[in-house]
Amino acid sequence: MTSRGLTLIVALVAVFNGVQSDSTTPSSVFTMCIPEIYWKDCVNMMKDSESKGIPIACVTGRDRYECIERVGKKEADVVAVDPEDMYLAAKNNLASSAGYNVVEQIRTKEEPDEPYRYEAVVVIHKDLQIFDVHSLRGLNSCHTGVGRNVGYKIPITKLTAMGVLANINDPEYSARENEIRALSTLFNKGCLVGKWSPDPVINKRMKETYSNMCALCEHPDICDYPDKYSGYEGALRCLAHNGGQVAFTKVIYVKRFFGLPVGKGPAVPTTENPNDFMYFCPDGTKVPINAETKPCTWAARPWQGYMTNGQVKDVDAVQKELTQLGALGEKEQADWWKDILLLNDKTIAIKTNAVAPLEHLETAKYLDVIERNSGAPERDARWCVWDNDSFEKCKALAKAAHSRDARPRLDCILEKDQETCLTTLRDEGADLVILDGGSVKKAKEEFNAVPIVAENYGPGQTEFSERPAVAVIKKDSPINKIAELRGKKSCHTFYKKDFAGWLAPMKILKDSNLTTSEDPISEFFEASCAPGAAIKGSLCQQCVGNIDSKDDQTMAATKCQPTQAEAFSGGKGALRCLTEGKGDVAFVPYTAIQQLAKENVTQGAIKTSELMLLCPGGGTAPVDQWEKCNLGLEPPRIIVSHAGKTANVLEELTHGVLTATTLYSKRPDLLQLFGAWGGQRNILFKDDAIGLVSVDNSWNHYDDWASTQQAYGSV
Repeated sequence: MTSRGLTLIVALVAVFNGVQSDSTTPSSVFTMCIPEIYWKDCVNMMKDSESKGIPIACVTGRDRYECIERVGKKEADVVAVDPEDMYLAAKNNLASSAGYNVVEQIRTKEEPDEPYRYEAVVVIHKDLQIFDVHSLRGLNSCHTGVGRNVGYKIPITKLTAMGVLANINDPEYSARENEIRALSTLFNKGCLVGKWSPDPVINKRMKETYSNMCALCEHPDICDYPDKYSGYEGALRCLAHNGGQVAFTKVIYVKRFFGLPVGKGPAVPTTENPNDFMYFCPDGTKVPINAETKPCTWAARPWQGYMTNGQVKDVDAVQKELTQLGALGEKEQADWWKDILLLNDKTIAIKTNAVAPLEHLETAKYLDVIERNSGAPERDARWCVWDNDSFEKCKALAKAAHSRDARPRLDCILEKDQETCLTTLRDEGADLVILDGGSVKKAKEEFNAVPIVAENYGPGQTEFSERPAVAVIKKDSPINKIAELRGKKSCHTFYKKDFAGWLAPMKILKDSNLTTSEDPISEFFEASCAPGAAIKGSLCQQCVGNIDSKDDQTMAATKCQPTQAEAFSGGKGALRCLTEGKGDVAFVPYTAIQQLAKENVTQGAIKTSELMLLCPGGGTAPVDQWEKCNLGLEPPRIIVSHAGKTANVLEELTHGVLTATTLYSKRPDLLQLFGAWGGQRNILFKDDAIGLVSVDNSWNHYDDWASTQQAYGSV
């Protein structure tokens, strides 16, 4: 669903409840911006809060990134944020005019008076002969895990600044490998579990190359979670019981490990003796571990919080309202309390003095942790695109990914067309270009390109990320061949430019000589739902709009829109169109059936056992026999780079792209990488992608994909 459609729905509910959603009104109603996937939560929040006299309204952003922008543009008053989001606000080009302020913090009930979410400390054995940070060299180290704050990012950032970690910007290695290589050189042995790279081949190679950093783990050959010597307490366990000499962890777990009081709670005794250990400070001094002595910290992670813009003058009223909402949500155990306010049973919204996001980060000594760059100096990954929507999405990904530790930094280049981007790549003015699979053969042969990453669509795709296009009917349907669909009703994923939902049925109708019309779908079927078509034609007749809203105006406004607002859009929507009796056949990618099967485990809605495939040559087949009953295989989009780059550089680009996209495939609320963007479809990536995977030499379907593109592109 588009932000525009969602804002309309939420605004209607707000008006229905007597709550105004205009952030410029002089009333005490404040407007919160929420990621659009939480719009139903927001409707419920407004209903719950209005009944208790707490005035709150909502507008939706595509994701949290857009919400930060909307608050900065004074289109909303407040947004819930992480420290990394505060960094985006501080560095956003809106910052000077936005007047962002963090006005309330999300703290733990256990430590509500602490200034930071947690503080990074270094713990050593009391009798260890170490008097400055350079004496860390050659010791055995225990870490929480790769990529984590106190056990990885903070020590790397601070030790690099102190000159302890050297040669961390070697251009021969990726940013991640530079860091692990530096740690492996500094320490004798260590335990650093986790995915060192989202690519399994790179992950395996690095763990074999720098195996000493797995030597102290419970399972050195695996060096991944779960491991009893990983995590905050695990690092201390590694120090105390598995040969570690220095542990990187956070204060609260040191207190728990040694049975010291935490916050307002009583001490819980343990068998560990704090007198055998000490805090090791950045200046080389040592501090006892006990209930009276303040630990020396290396940096801290700031609290999450709520951020407003400079137009909000009545900060006290906003703080009061947020605190009341937090208390109400906890009492009701509401979903919106967790999803929108970022609260849970262990946290609470605390009123604090308003502070600029940059100051909030600098006070915690956390700004340099976010900004650290261990890759080759000035070597960004330059991504070339050729339309403005892709350019804007690329820039958003570049900023967001950098704030959340993806390296190398992405840079975006806008050219006039695909050919120009490939020329720029060939001439080494760009590093990355994303292409439809059918264009990869030409890119390899004429522009010296090499495929490195492909889209992933999940269960139902082939081993090369191809998606079978299938025609689906109900199991009790009398239809037995494509020709018998004439005069029936059809359900399509989208109108035009969609392989499974439009191009594949068009091709089969023409190849079977069932129609010679210039508009074969309209001519062949009595009525259809093809989201994106002209609203008054037969192609939109079977569409229903946002029926879940149960609002006539909303359904009318969203009918046949090529977004999630239309209930029958996309693969799942087309299948719903079929099963709800609005169509006799659904043209979808096979992955949509598999996704449906997965959801049935918990939702029990449409059952795949009630469906059959209609084969292009006649007859039907069970849904799992797509190999002999499909309308063609749709190639994925492929990211290519320059074939002349070294293996290390190509590996760095692969790792960087996968790191940047893996997070957002799991957290679309932070950045909606896959799905509609600004109301437009298939921007940068195809909407149906769920992630990316690396490509190796076994991928050899480029000739087939070129033929597919030619065959289906001509329909």
